[in-house]
Amino acid sequence: MQVDLVSPEEILFSGECTQVLARTSDGDIAFLNDHAPFIGVLEIGAVRLWQADGTQTAAAVRGGFVEVSGNAVTILSDIAEPAERIDLDTARAMVSEAEVEVGRGEDESAQDELRWAQTLVRVATNDFG
Repeated sequence: MQVDLVSPEEILFSGECTQVLARTSDGDIAFLNDHAPFIGVLEIGAVRLWQADGTQTAAAVRGGFVEVSGNAVTILSDIAEPAERIDLDTARAMVSEAEVEVGRGEDESAQDELRWAQTLVRVATNDFG
């Protein structure tokens, strides 16, 4: 199936995949060939792509939408960082800073920042277990 992963700045991926896994407001969902039409709201999480040539690609995504129609998956992200562009040291520092903010009892935005930083680390280290 054709998959396009797009951020406001650029097309991060466009190609053939055998499977896509994304986190929506209803939970994780996988898309395979001939999936029923679908539209969903993306949450903070990893988008994983299994390319037709057998390679896997991942990106951290912070919001947006996913649409499936006619054997094509379109992911329109608010913010997306492909695994190869994530600086692991910076992401780990972001986790530490966000944990401090959450510990102070900050509002929900601190928890969102923590989830985002943790997602960056998971995607950068390919830790989806």
